Amino acid sequence: MSKVFITSAKRTPIGNFSGTLKGMSPGELGAIVVKNILEESKLDGAKLDEVVMGNVLSAGQGQNVARQVSLKGGVPSDVPAYGINMVCGSGMKAVMNAFTSVKAGLSNLVIAGGAESMSQAPYLVSGNNRNGVKMGNQVMVDHMIKDGLWDVYNDYHMGITAENIAEKHGLTREEQDAFAAGSQQRAVKAVEEGLFDDEIVPVVLKSRKGEVVFDKDEYPKAGTTEETLGKLRPAFKKDGTVTAGNASGLNDSASACLVASEEAVKENGLTPLVEVVSVGQGGVDPSVMGLGPVPAIRNALKAANLELKDIDVLELNEAFAAQSLGVVTELAEEHGVSKEEILSKTNLNGGAIAIGHPIGASGNRIIVTLIHLMKKHGYKYGLASLCIGGGMGTAVILRNTDVE
Repeated sequence: MSKVFITSAKRTPIGNFSGTLKGMSPGELGAIVVKNILEESKLDGAKLDEVVMGNVLSAGQGQNVARQVSLKGGVPSDVPAYGINMVCGSGMKAVMNAFTSVKAGLSNLVIAGGAESMSQAPYLVSGNNRNGVKMGNQVMVDHMIKDGLWDVYNDYHMGITAENIAEKHGLTREEQDAFAAGSQQRAVKAVEEGLFDDEIVPVVLKSRKGEVVFDKDEYPKAGTTEETLGKLRPAFKKDGTVTAGNASGLNDSASACLVASEEAVKENGLTPLVEVVSVGQGGVDPSVMGLGPVPAIRNALKAANLELKDIDVLELNEAFAAQSLGVVTELAEEHGVSKEEILSKTNLNGGAIAIGHPIGASGNRIIVTLIHLMKKHGYKYGLASLCIGGGMGTAVILRNTDVE
């Protein structure tokens, strides 16, 4: 079977909820990244076998957001495209599917990514209204919360699943705020020093005053400390420990990777950035959905014949500080590595608490960020993983092609 490589990895800047990117659909955001990947790779879009895009909040966005991304991004109409909704894992699952397709010899070149506009998520009315409403009030449902942030099995917000993990592992408010403050401080420093610049495709926005170039993540909050976070009220339980400050944001962005076989690399003059060594996924009880990365990482490591201690750098999506610390705690126990060692090589430039969490794109975004970290610092093995609403996790292990 062919080795599988990623030869290009790009994303847009991440916008705040109702922020700079609020006027752009996920189809438009994804198209910007796809177009850039094709141009920088000097690749004719007709060479692609397919385009795969994660997207969660698709209501009202029109048929098949992935197809919109593909055609608007300059890919010819004879190249198919399909979307994935695995909630927060959607953008990573796109890469996993591309990996599987290339490994099986069904594809040679696939663009795999994710795109989300949480700002454009509509309010919904019940489909029962089609049968007629005689009297009474009608409730509008927030598509973003209902289909993106709500545990359908226990009928509560994702934030309660983080509270459950905090209780399970005895995680204090202070520990969570310290973790969140560290993420913010690292992300602010990374943005100020341009550490994300190589992975970002600027977005040009047109207004009555002319064009504006948006090229920096706008969610990181300068000046965030444990003390400032400590002043926030619990967001989900009266006596809880999870707040808006130690949870991830609501955001808009798109991200994508060009996944290629060995044959495609040679035929198209592409330069591999990383080899996709293995992928993994797993499930946990939905009430502690944030622990999903634990079995996913276990399965990815087994498939790669590696141990956690072999991994040089990790990107673990920060849905919540409690969730992240719960994952680190269980990884340390299972793999015989200290929590301090895991944390020392995880989310070196901050995570979703600071950078943002555009749910359909996040799994891909952390892969893109991981790849650029590995190339800049010469890390051999990198691992990206994230939790998924409903009690699941996905993981991908990458090898830097510059390091033997």
